Amino acid sequence: MVLEKLGEAINAGIKKITNAIFLDKKLIDGIVRDIQRSLIEADVNIELVFALSERIKKVAYDESIKGIDKKEQLVKLIHDEILSLLGKKKELKLHKKTSIMFLGLYGSGKTTTIAKLALHYSKRGRKVALLGLDTDRPAAMDQLEQMAAKAKVQAFIDKVEKDPLKIIKKYESALKKYDLVLIDTAGRDGLNKELIKQIKKLDKELKPDYRILIMPADIGQVAKTQSEEFQKALSIDGVIITRMDGTSKGGGALTACAETKAPVFFIGTGEQLHEIETFEPVAFINRLLGMGDLQSLLEKVKSASSESETKRMEDRLKEGKFTLLDLYSQLEQMNKMGSIDKLVGMIPGMSEAKVPKDLLDKQESKMKHWKSAISSMTEKEIENPQILEKETSRIKRIAKGSNTTTTEIRELLKQYKLLKEMMGLDGIQEGKIDQKTIQKMAKKFKGKIKF
Repeated sequence: MVLEKLGEAINAGIKKITNAIFLDKKLIDGIVRDIQRSLIEADVNIELVFALSERIKKVAYDESIKGIDKKEQLVKLIHDEILSLLGKKKELKLHKKTSIMFLGLYGSGKTTTIAKLALHYSKRGRKVALLGLDTDRPAAMDQLEQMAAKAKVQAFIDKVEKDPLKIIKKYESALKKYDLVLIDTAGRDGLNKELIKQIKKLDKELKPDYRILIMPADIGQVAKTQSEEFQKALSIDGVIITRMDGTSKGGGALTACAETKAPVFFIGTGEQLHEIETFEPVAFINRLLGMGDLQSLLEKVKSASSESETKRMEDRLKEGKFTLLDLYSQLEQMNKMGSIDKLVGMIPGMSEAKVPKDLLDKQESKMKHWKSAISSMTEKEIENPQILEKETSRIKRIAKGSNTTTTEIRELLKQYKLLKEMMGLDGIQEGKIDQKTIQKMAKKFKGKIKF
């Protein structure tokens, strides 16, 4: 996870405080040094780091606060101070008709992020369109067109016209049919006068509901200068930070945005289109400290499956149907949600369990093999997997065709039978996973399902 070292250092400091019999100066100074080091490594501004350190020391050295009260205050203070560095949550509220103009320099991931948001909102019932106004960068229109196709939304582009204002006029009436219009604009290596002039002209013409700056996490504290410059030029409404999965220095960009009062609406957590999350500071801190983040996990589940797919599965379960094709569909949706280790980190308590990464990788590999095996089956075998156990030559054929082993195929069939039996439970068929259903499942399938 991004900023993992920072989370580990803060968590270790909190544990030292709660486990200590006496909070002496040596212990506090050591904890503060560890937190300082991890914050600086995460690229958080040094002045902010030292100001936070002084506030921790002030409470720790206060002789009027005794015993458990001091421990509780210190733990709460550390949590609240780290939270304050990230700023307050601000929600991107969409109207019945909403237009958003995206700004950003070259290499920020602007076009990809626009496509991610298009998928995010289309999965939530919005009719989304993309408008391409980047007439400067070669192949910018091609990229937007390709990304729109992946997100399964409409893109309005013109590969010949070089005047963005003419493109706006060309598609003005067509865009009125959409609930949400996401606008891609030109970038530069730096925010120069030419770019400022262009985006001001577009802003005047489009009158967007939101102006959002896209910036990568790895620019660190430069994010402060960049957000300030864009604020002066155009009064941006907020920021989306990309590449939060691949850097340990994301703290610089996050805290810089908080300093400049530019709220972070979303963070990009990977290269795939579904890997974008609403930025929720409290949930982010909880995950950082290994306390999980169920809200983001539920968001991922929503993004991985459309309402029609969910309804289809519910209907099939009510009819008592669950074939290998349905299992394949579930594996596909899990794949869309991202790697297993990312998902495990969102489940409260699982981070503390420290599930070995090689075990998670092994399970991920196993799921890929299962998908490959199902793809190598005939329609008859998928609908009636019991024939595979009667005619073992079929298993050998599937293993050979999918580059798997007969052992893996048999394991797949075993797990499928258990899952089918589980799906037959009344609570699951009715879509009610209550405490009683969970207890039934635990008793009935204890030790049988092995992932």
